[in-house]
Amino acid sequence: MKRIGIIGVGEIGRAIVMGLCDGGGESPEVFLSPRGARTAAELSERYEGVQVCADNQEVVERSELVIIAVRRPDRHDALDGVRVDGDKVVVNVMAGVGNDDLRQTLATDVPLVRAIPLPAIRERRSVTVVCPSHPEVNSFFEQMGGALPVADEAAFNVFSAVTGTLTAHYWYLATLTSWAVGQGIASDDAEHYVRGLFQGVGRSLSDETRSLHQLAADHETPNGSNERIRTTWFDSANSEALKKALDDLLADLK
Repeated sequence: MKRIGIIGVGEIGRAIVMGLCDGGGESPEVFLSPRGARTAAELSERYEGVQVCADNQEVVERSELVIIAVRRPDRHDALDGVRVDGDKVVVNVMAGVGNDDLRQTLATDVPLVRAIPLPAIRERRSVTVVCPSHPEVNSFFEQMGGALPVADEAAFNVFSAVTGTLTAHYWYLATLTSWAVGQGIASDDAEHYVRGLFQGVGRSLSDETRSLHQLAADHETPNGSNERIRTTWFDSANSEALKKALDDLLADLK
């Protein structure tokens, strides 16, 4: 699709625009809503094919694929009076908002597809979960790092819950850095080392010939430091607490 509209230009909306326009080759035309005015203006100045529309209805009318990326509490205000018809396709990236809910809000019969694009989509490295599978939406996200269609919204919600652990991972890294600083290491040195350490771990994840459990085992030696931290800190109680938190989040998403 050559005309992409985005309603709600926050972090994910910005990342999608950057992925579309920085990826090389011919970029599509991108139409942005005036919501998130500062970010929308910045992107339109940075990229030739990006335009800010007068309102959300204009975004819809000028686009073939419409991405709705507003926050869940803002959706009724943002979409009030917006009409979507014809041969449009709508991609719903609002966390916790099902397609039935969105279809009722928009009062439309056009195809609706939920998706979970991640910030790495700006570098075309985000595997995006989509539901239901739709050929044009799948193709759009394939060029942005990959599409993972799932059968139903129950499965989609599981992936959405897993996505909710992202900032916990960053906080874990920040805690490691703070601990090192408390032991007398300079803050810049501690953060530089922790970032490098886990960037290396991240690269190892591209080796899909080994399961995650196998990767963990390959990084351990019997009675070694890694095994010690895993078995004394990330023990069965810690693991069950994480699963319970995910269960509770999944219940809310349903």
